[in-house]
Amino acid sequence: MRTVHPYEPFLAGVEKPTRYTGAEHGARRKDWGQVAARICLAFPEIYDIGMSHLGFRILYRILNDDPRTLAERCYAPWVDLDRELVRHGRLLVSLESARPLADFDVVGFSLQYELGYTNVLRMLDLGGVPLRADRRSDADPLVVAGGPVATHPEPVAPFFDAILIGDGEEAAGEIALSWVRGRRAGLSREERLVALAQLPGVYVPSLYEVEREASTGLLVVTGPREGLAGRVPFPVKRRVVADLSRFPFPDDGPVGGPEAIFDRMSIEIARGCTEGCRFCQAGMIYRPVRERDPRDVVDTVMRAVERSGHDEVSLTALSTADVSCIAPLVHELVARTAPERVSLGVASLRAYGLGEDVLDALGAVRASGLTFAPEAGTQRLRDVINKNVTEEQLTETAERAFSRGFDRMKLYFISGLPTEDDDDLRGIVALGARTLAVGRRLGRRPAVTVSVSVHIPKPHTPFQWCAMDPAEELTRKQGVLRDAARAVRGLQLRLHHDASSVLEGVLARGDRAVADAIEAAYHAGAWFDTWTDRLRLDAWNDAFASVGIRQEAYLGTLPIDARLPWSHLDVGLEPGFLQREYRRALAGRASPPCGKVAGQAVHATNAADARASTRRLVCYDCGVACDLDRMREDRIVALERMGAHEPRRLPVLAEGAPARPPAPRRAAPEAARPARAGTAERFRLRFEKTGPAALLGHLDLGRELGRTLRRAGLRIAYTQGYHPKADLSFGPALSLGIASLDEHVDARLLDAPGVDEVLARLAGAAAPGLRFLAAARLGPQDAGISRVVRGAEYVVAVEPVAGDPVPAARRVEAFLARSEAVVERVVADRRKSVDVRAYVERLTLGDDAALAALDAAGVPAPGVVLCARMAITQAGAAKVSELVQAVFGAPRPHRAARVRLFGEGGRALLEVTGPGRDPPAEGAGASRGAPPPALDPAVLP
Repeated sequence: MRTVHPYEPFLAGVEKPTRYTGAEHGARRKDWGQVAARICLAFPEIYDIGMSHLGFRILYRILNDDPRTLAERCYAPWVDLDRELVRHGRLLVSLESARPLADFDVVGFSLQYELGYTNVLRMLDLGGVPLRADRRSDADPLVVAGGPVATHPEPVAPFFDAILIGDGEEAAGEIALSWVRGRRAGLSREERLVALAQLPGVYVPSLYEVEREASTGLLVVTGPREGLAGRVPFPVKRRVVADLSRFPFPDDGPVGGPEAIFDRMSIEIARGCTEGCRFCQAGMIYRPVRERDPRDVVDTVMRAVERSGHDEVSLTALSTADVSCIAPLVHELVARTAPERVSLGVASLRAYGLGEDVLDALGAVRASGLTFAPEAGTQRLRDVINKNVTEEQLTETAERAFSRGFDRMKLYFISGLPTEDDDDLRGIVALGARTLAVGRRLGRRPAVTVSVSVHIPKPHTPFQWCAMDPAEELTRKQGVLRDAARAVRGLQLRLHHDASSVLEGVLARGDRAVADAIEAAYHAGAWFDTWTDRLRLDAWNDAFASVGIRQEAYLGTLPIDARLPWSHLDVGLEPGFLQREYRRALAGRASPPCGKVAGQAVHATNAADARASTRRLVCYDCGVACDLDRMREDRIVALERMGAHEPRRLPVLAEGAPARPPAPRRAAPEAARPARAGTAERFRLRFEKTGPAALLGHLDLGRELGRTLRRAGLRIAYTQGYHPKADLSFGPALSLGIASLDEHVDARLLDAPGVDEVLARLAGAAAPGLRFLAAARLGPQDAGISRVVRGAEYVVAVEPVAGDPVPAARRVEAFLARSEAVVERVVADRRKSVDVRAYVERLTLGDDAALAALDAAGVPAPGVVLCARMAITQAGAAKVSELVQAVFGAPRPHRAARVRLFGEGGRALLEVTGPGRDPPAEGAGASRGAPPPALDPAVLP
């Protein structure tokens, strides 16, 4: 019996329905009856953003690997689905089992940024969970939060039962199991919360008292409630996983659905940072630095590529250039991934921190752009913020990058930093201009983008006491930047939205009183505040006014000796460290990076040099108490495990051409990535897309087919030129939501096995809803898919309209008797008349065979069933929705399946051989390389 998703009646009508189906390859589904605790991992942003989050992937793997627990996912529904949930009275459900959030034992939110607070409330509301902790009963789930923003959670403390401060690998399962054990033991909700508070790193806001700090007027946490002293900790100390190797980074997990913002396999190689930038909260709260074993990283990357089908990998850390063995690690991975056409990216990279040969290696396997973060435009201000980079190094960065074929560079800066003046602002543009000049001097056509965000003095940083620039001053400063940039031809300037920055500042530095304003803003319709076009500043201003909050109180200078709304949370820093760094900043004095040899910008790149060095590592007593001797030895061991690092020759292309040269006059083509040789053959693959796969858009389907082929161990040939793509050709596109029993794709494969083996491999690699049915080798004279398709057959189920006076049979007869039936098509605000009748070769009412086809495609068949045979010509084709509109005189709700594609003489496409006809006109059919623009881009009514 087919399982019906609770959103099925309206899911095809939203923008990206596969955000909500959980039908990705690698999704985990466990039996609810076989586990003790059921956790919903909730991310308060849309799927496209949350899908890429590393912490989510780590916890999803750990909790599902534990036989006692299961984890499912839920992301914030975009406004179109939100509207449908309210209209149909449905609850927000998880992706894997489609159960409401209220059914879980634990709902755990990842707090990545303060502007997501109202999204948390929206998800709780839609999921059937009371918003405030004090309104939840014993039957309600535990609502817990974690993530970087959890280190200053007082503005949302009333909405969470518990908050994890620090790393979650060990704590997530402990929290869930403690909660369900207490319930089975018959403990009350408060008794279970007291038990949770005794777990390291767990803060339970309801168990603590607050009072106003006299010098600031802000609410601060003063200690446990009466009767709880000694039973719950004060302060609450951050939970730290000392050895990341105990929790190997996931090499599997959900892959597919709509394209994620970061549609690549990202691998965490280290946690923490030694640079000590004074504005950077992450650099403070993730101390000490912990690195993953480099051999484990290499193995994880290769397994992840094989299991996911991704063709792009990114190594991530707060500062990858400071990872002990980054140079040999990059070389090893380049040598392993480049022959498989897998791009390797390195996040948070400093070009001046890597050797020449490493940059050459990266240039051979990545896109032509690099991103760096000088943060400030003058050396004076870089010393204030402790950005350990000089003007000379920044110029060297540009020269080394542009001379190696990189032609795009993005520079990140911050405005509103302490002690900043207009000369510092103009210095931002001047540095961008000098970078642009370096590229031009080297004979390139550089594209340099200067991106400027707004400084928000974050808790647990040396700048936590600083005032934040008011909105008017931020606007003035952005005007200074614009004026300066106008004088620099070719420089692109991007500025962050300053109004949302002020709101973020209030929420970041807020106390528990701000919770009332957050709830008031939510009830006024403020959510998705991170999206500029959704930000409701009017609602927020009214909300603050309605609860008597002056935003300025949270944005001014704070006394250095005052208790702060986050002082009760100990992130591991020695009490005087932040004050010392604050005073050094105001004096314009930089501090050296910790964990490095004094005066040395980078680590040794081979074990022999590292072991021979007798110079001490720098420590400036931040309070984390790093074991410097062990840190040195761990780095040496890591380098030894990777082998001696010497500059290597890059792999050679199959055609014999070298990889991208060190200093080309023009960009070498991306086709110059070293690839393994092989014999290329074309295959035509026939497959079904039903159920959740029918909800994939045409471009997303193309991406998923490419990943499926790679997961199956089939090597895809790539096109030639400057931007090579997987050599795949697709059949005519379908409207979103239309299932198909007869889809085709042409794929050029290298050293492919026999047809039966190809199908067997694809069967094990396909995502839910994709089923490969047949395959055939194509000869050199056989035309591509776009040149052989002549038409398609559809079965359409049209919902009945009460009181319709015209029988369906008469409508069909009337349509067929017409010489033309013109409907209007609107695509991207352009209108076009389409004569549907010209494309319809046959139209009848459906019979038992048609009902059987709908059943096979998983399509319900209410009301009238039509069978249509429609031509696909060089001029284009008609959509199913347009056929329904033409037959019934107006749009009607319907579901459909394409049951057959055919070629000349009605033959099946696997039987068509020969040269075929000229390809369809642009936009009218399939294309070569990347998936073509969809023929049917409109959403079904």
